[in-house]
Amino acid sequence: MNKQDFLAQLCSGLHGLPREDVEERLNFYSEMIDDRMEDGLSEVEAVAEIGNVCEIISQILAETPLSKIVKEKIKPKSPVKPWVVVLLILGFPLWFPIMIAVVAIILSVYIVVWSVIISLWAVFASFIVGTLGGAFSSVYFAMCGRALTSLSMLAVGLLCAGSAIFIFFACLAVTKGVIWLTKKTAVGFKHMLIGKETV
Repeated sequence: MNKQDFLAQLCSGLHGLPREDVEERLNFYSEMIDDRMEDGLSEVEAVAEIGNVCEIISQILAETPLSKIVKEKIKPKSPVKPWVVVLLILGFPLWFPIMIAVVAIILSVYIVVWSVIISLWAVFASFIVGTLGGAFSSVYFAMCGRALTSLSMLAVGLLCAGSAIFIFFACLAVTKGVIWLTKKTAVGFKHMLIGKETV
């Protein structure tokens, strides 16, 4: 891919952002390609070294605040016609509750997912407490001369420690997965808002 194609794809992918932001990114990547070409790379090599244009677009969208995209999207391209205002006012009793319900459903799903993750970490914490309790109880019963009870408490502590290790890695994987999914969903939502430019 040459520089012109790269910049055209980048411009197309970012067209829903404010014009000054798009121009700033285009200038940045244009200078980056020029710098690599000055270092002796060919145009195609310089573009290839920068990376995949789709990944760059996704990264830029991930870094761009959602409020900026929404503000740019709802900015009227032409004056609002009076009949549109009348329809919005008349339809308010219908579209506003639907919008509130959709936001509430999305928010509640998000809260439920994070509640499950918090519960998993609470289980991990309880196994840690069980490990410490087993260890201290084992020492206490050993000092009291109750060897069998001391061994039982030590076994419980070791069982809790082993379970805590497994639960820790499960909690970590689930937490990372939900964070990754949240980021991907946010970027996808931003992609949906800016849409695709027809070239």
